[in-house]
Amino acid sequence: MDLMFNPSSSGNGEDLSSRRSVWVNGPVVVGAGPSGLAVGACLKEQGVPFVVLERADCIASLWQNRTYDRVKLHLPKQFCQLPKMPFPDSFPEYPTKRQFIEYLESYAMHFEINPHFNECVQSAKYDNTFDLWRVKTVDQGPAGREIEYLCRWLVVATGENAECVVPDIDGLAHFGGKVIHSSEYKSGDSFRGQKVLVVGCGNSGMEVSLDLSNHDAQPFMVCRNSVHILPRDIMGKSTFELAMLLMKWIPLWLVDKILLFFAWVILGDMQKYGLKRPNPGPLELKNEQGKSPVLDIGALAKIRSGDINVVPGIKTFYASSVELVDGVTMEVDSVILATGYRSNVPWLQEGEFFNKNGYPKTPFLNTWKGRSGLYSVGFSRKGLAGASFDATQIALDIGQAWKQETKQKKLRTPPFRRCISTLLSAPRFRRCISTF
Repeated sequence: MDLMFNPSSSGNGEDLSSRRSVWVNGPVVVGAGPSGLAVGACLKEQGVPFVVLERADCIASLWQNRTYDRVKLHLPKQFCQLPKMPFPDSFPEYPTKRQFIEYLESYAMHFEINPHFNECVQSAKYDNTFDLWRVKTVDQGPAGREIEYLCRWLVVATGENAECVVPDIDGLAHFGGKVIHSSEYKSGDSFRGQKVLVVGCGNSGMEVSLDLSNHDAQPFMVCRNSVHILPRDIMGKSTFELAMLLMKWIPLWLVDKILLFFAWVILGDMQKYGLKRPNPGPLELKNEQGKSPVLDIGALAKIRSGDINVVPGIKTFYASSVELVDGVTMEVDSVILATGYRSNVPWLQEGEFFNKNGYPKTPFLNTWKGRSGLYSVGFSRKGLAGASFDATQIALDIGQAWKQETKQKKLRTPPFRRCISTLLSAPRFRRCISTF
């Protein structure tokens, strides 16, 4: 049961007409992306009530609003499906952007997950006096209404890609051409005939460069650091699927050796094109630093043909040109920052669980649970499969605690009366009891 307090004014003259407090008889889940939806579905199975808060106006806002048109899932669909509901059999092995969004919308509808949209969390703090979380939000609409949710459990599901990473590059502010982050990029159609500098050589940088080339633009891809590039498929089988299969039988370092051997056979020597491999293997690097290898879907062929040019790091920008670290200066028309995303949980007033980079301090398999009813999902750097694992564990843990507390409440006193008595001594709620 949710108890709403809607006082119109207070004894001390404070205007509370635009503020209300809501008791949630279950967890509050922050984020309505794949991670938040997965938690919701698993909580439904446990019979636990919950509220999902989302600052955007739709589910999976990253996929709906901040991805380019040609994007597809990089891994086969069986490794990207959420708990309790697989992808339709009619979907291809690598679903498109539109297909993935349709799947998520069907998923939310099937499990009756109805997020509170346009609610931006301002702060979340644990109240030791009442053993509950206080989650304060502001409605993104014109009214800007403030709401405080009170709950026993808080699930952070904002994920690893909450905020765009925009590097501080010398002179970029004075560059006269168009500068956008890859989250704003939709298609290369508007860049036809242009020289475009793509900053970044990860999966996004490679795909944006490929799309630009396919639309008759001239992309120059900045590769400042080393990068692992693997074929998406090896002998008709997904490279990721093959790696997961091999890891059941042989150690990770040996799997890395096998993957790099196939990459050399299929893709050839990439160093002569300006693409250097890191010393750690692709799986080792992913585990240690969270850096995913690039799965090639055609960009390398364009690099070999010269349709995509690989250039070293940037020294400085000028009004219509860029100087590279090797001393070469080149004219460019536009800049696309394929510099990725990062986690961001500044609203969470809890300093022990997350580090300064917005990731749980504990390693994978233990990232999902903190103290005082705090949980996180989608921060394991293991993709959607890791988020599904987190969601399942979280729902089981909360479900067990919720059922135990519910059982105890029934033995002692009706839940409605207990909710009032719990909040009765709080100064800001004393004036609200008359609402009942």
